[in-house]
Amino acid sequence: MQTRSIKSHFFVRNALLGSAAALAILPSSAMAQSAPAADETTNEAIVVTGSRPIAESEAAALQIQKNSDSLVSVVSSDAAGRLPDQNVAQATGRLPGVAVERDQGQARYISIRGAPNYWTTLSFDGINVVSPEGRDARFDSIPSAIAAQIIVSKAVTPDMPGETVSGNVNVITRSAFDYDGFHFAGKAGYGVAELGNRPQYEGSAVVSTRVPAGEGEIGVLVSGSYYQRDMITDNFETDYERVSQDQRPGAVSRFWAHETENKLYRLTRRNWSMSGRLDWKPDADNTISVRSIYTTFTDDEMRDNFRFDLDDRQSDLVANTADCGTAVNPTPTTTGYADVCIGNTPFKGTIYGIDIRQRSTLRAFEQSIFTNTVEGTHEFGDGWKLNWLGNYTESKDDRSVVGETTWDSPSIRNLRPTVAYDFSDLNFGRLSLFNTIQLSSPTRYQAGTQVTAIDSFTKPLTSLNVLDAVDTTKAYTAKFVVSRETEFLGGDAVLKAGFQFDQRAKTVDESNIVLNTAAQFATIGIPTTYSDFSLDTPFKGEIPMGYTFRYFDADKMHAASESAVKNFSFAPVTGNIYDVREQVYAGYVMANVKYDWGSLVGGARVEHVKNRGIAVATIGSVTAPVTAESDGTLVFPSLHLNFDVQDDQKIRIGFTSGAARADYDQLRPNVTVDDSNQRISGGNPAVKPERAYGLDAYYEYYVQPQGYFMFGAFYKKVEDVLYTSRRVFGSNALDSNNIDRSGYAFSGITNGGSGRVFGAEVAAQMQLDPYVSDLGLPDWMGGFGITANATYNDSEVTKPAILDAAGAVVSPERKVPLPGTSEVVYNVGAYYEKYGLSLRLQYQNRTNWADGFADNLDSAGDTYWANDDELDFSARYEISKGIEVYFDAANLLNNPGRRFSDPSNILTAQGVPTPFSSRYTIEWERFGRRYSGGIRVNF
Repeated sequence: MQTRSIKSHFFVRNALLGSAAALAILPSSAMAQSAPAADETTNEAIVVTGSRPIAESEAAALQIQKNSDSLVSVVSSDAAGRLPDQNVAQATGRLPGVAVERDQGQARYISIRGAPNYWTTLSFDGINVVSPEGRDARFDSIPSAIAAQIIVSKAVTPDMPGETVSGNVNVITRSAFDYDGFHFAGKAGYGVAELGNRPQYEGSAVVSTRVPAGEGEIGVLVSGSYYQRDMITDNFETDYERVSQDQRPGAVSRFWAHETENKLYRLTRRNWSMSGRLDWKPDADNTISVRSIYTTFTDDEMRDNFRFDLDDRQSDLVANTADCGTAVNPTPTTTGYADVCIGNTPFKGTIYGIDIRQRSTLRAFEQSIFTNTVEGTHEFGDGWKLNWLGNYTESKDDRSVVGETTWDSPSIRNLRPTVAYDFSDLNFGRLSLFNTIQLSSPTRYQAGTQVTAIDSFTKPLTSLNVLDAVDTTKAYTAKFVVSRETEFLGGDAVLKAGFQFDQRAKTVDESNIVLNTAAQFATIGIPTTYSDFSLDTPFKGEIPMGYTFRYFDADKMHAASESAVKNFSFAPVTGNIYDVREQVYAGYVMANVKYDWGSLVGGARVEHVKNRGIAVATIGSVTAPVTAESDGTLVFPSLHLNFDVQDDQKIRIGFTSGAARADYDQLRPNVTVDDSNQRISGGNPAVKPERAYGLDAYYEYYVQPQGYFMFGAFYKKVEDVLYTSRRVFGSNALDSNNIDRSGYAFSGITNGGSGRVFGAEVAAQMQLDPYVSDLGLPDWMGGFGITANATYNDSEVTKPAILDAAGAVVSPERKVPLPGTSEVVYNVGAYYEKYGLSLRLQYQNRTNWADGFADNLDSAGDTYWANDDELDFSARYEISKGIEVYFDAANLLNNPGRRFSDPSNILTAQGVPTPFSSRYTIEWERFGRRYSGGIRVNF
């Protein structure tokens, strides 16, 4: 086995990653912190200098991957920093089988091998952390600067929580023992976002040292990071519906835009973090570690929202099944909405005298995670080891709105605009505004002169809303693991037994002030005409909207909000206030057995889960607190086989199991029972978790002298799939006063049918340097290298039929893909580094994926995100030892994010053959390219 030794400021031991199938970003020997001890029969070391950081760290990564006991792919130590990857989602999105979902152009959620994003869990140093949003772990709030390594575990093992269904993203913090003696690394940079010419700033620093302490050592490390970017977005959104009055021929597959809008953002987003770590090694057999991390994501948002209420007078249209004929009526008695007889189609037409609902929103959004851990590892004679830890984590999601004003058109039709719409271009919603002329008949209208400035239409102030909303999750974890090295099943084994207790309590407190009268407006002194509340500032975006507008004045919004808080009281929003507590008692046993031919890793985990929710419920005319409790026990077995075909070839086969529990807001017992309409809505504390059982089979080939090729297949069976759906309640739990509510329509989270997801992965990486001499190429060509990976997914689950109160089928049972699943995800990268220069170009692509599934055609069917791709470039040049300058360019293709509705699946299930259609664009945004540069130091 080859040993590579290169002068270094990074040192990576040949450690085993342990029983978790993982992808890792490895900047240091921190890998050993999450891994069992290295095989004592080997004493190999790989030292990485940084002079060719991509090539050399890939060599180190492949060595670790090859010697792991499970399915592991490893990305070089510099991967999170050598591309414009300021957050964990962006960094992991370049790995095989990992797809990201973006918000405002930035990676936010992570999906592993085609599974829903809520199947991916988040950990810091092996401790699962509840994201501020809940079980949908939001990764853009975590800067990659805090990570020593990021491990994406694909194959669940008994020492991992059972809620890890598709995988876990484990952020390992840095330790002073990753470095020899004193260490300092820093980064400072400045950039610009092309759209709106907005600035961005970034900086980070890590300082650590090791000092003697008796016979041992103490390591101290502190780090911090800051990243700010100002942003502008181009946006339009359109919501479609089926119109009951449209009964003309062809109406069955005709859907009309009931509203269209522009959301025009001025944003300032910030990520900053602080971390500290103290490690004490009194001797070779004992380690005590104390760690704290605080990370914050803030989003200061100014949003100007112009919403055109196209179906404002839908009732003007009289249902008629007759053909319109050939004559077009130029002076309709309707507004024109959904009226094919005046020549309108769903994608092009004119609507007369519609309402403009304008909102001006100022938000101060903030998410934070504060996690604190004390951990100890102790080795005893005869191969015994004890690991213990305690953790307290507090996550906060501050959803507060500083102020939101609403401006509405008056009811008089000829004071409203006439709108000519053109949605025939999938990537543009074109609007033209006109004055509305009332003809002699009071119900007949025409378009007058074209109007450019939307603020010339009358839109008086109708409301001001101030929202105070904070979600707080407090989590406590205690874990004890005992292991022993021994002989077992004819091999050298490490046997483990562990116990873990987790308690998570999420409280949601929400209250608001709503002002909507002239007297209230006068009390706080807010302008009631928009021209006095706005700025004469040109549009900062580039999308041709068809009208001009004025941005609202944030200073005046602040003043109005402060006055509202001073003069009026907040009122609780009882329907959104709740307290949910979850307790998990877990125990597991597992074994890692090594043989001459490979290894076996297996065991089982048992979890007993207790849930308690407190909220306010409204049943009929009674509103009162309600408490709901539930519990259950689940067993999660797993087994992994690693077979050495040859020294440079491996086969890995695994079986896994897991369960995805509903999110906390879905488990809350807030229930509203509407007897007059026979409806029930709210949380569902009794919903069962999704169960998943998976199989993996992978082949790895380590090309000599350096390179890698992998392909594999995976399969998961899914049961009790979670859906947000409408169905018959089907329970007498809410019956009272002799009222049977079992037949009421229920809207909320529920369990559906079963399904499966299967697919295949392939990955390769190769460097030209080892082959330059044999191929007779000049030495400079040895700087080229490539990386590539691709994942194919095919998923299918059963969406149950929707029944009405009488038991009739409203929507038939049908097959749908898992949400968040792209059929194909791939990354291709090429790099060149030599003579201190390092260049890298990276492309990633994922095909369409499902966003949500409709129960009926009221909203024009299921929704999908369209194909998403991104091209990034990075350059580094080492001007002297430990000092380099860098340049990053992100989102070079500048393609939009697009979401669309597709009614074809529902129509087909109803027996109406319809080809696949993505014509109904419901959301479109573009964010622009981003460029940044600066200096990095490392000593």
